[in-house]
Amino acid sequence: METKVAVIGIIVENLDSVEALNELLSEYGEYIIGRMGIPYKAKGVNCITVVMDAQADTINTLCGKIGKLEGVSSKAAFANV
Repeated sequence: METKVAVIGIIVENLDSVEALNELLSEYGEYIIGRMGIPYKAKGVNCITVVMDAQADTINTLCGKIGKLEGVSSKAAFANV
């Protein structure tokens, strides 16, 4: 099946959800090309970027699961290639 390259932007406002977030990212680790996290202490949030190569359904499923975590929001952007 065809895969897509996508970026998932994640903002973590509730540090109690970090463990569950890391578990989800590990679960989908085979699809993750790379990730970068930036703590923004002035605003009390952490910003994470995850780059994936997977089927669109897989990317959307992960993004939805992340968005259900308390105090965590996510959004996916897909490449046109």
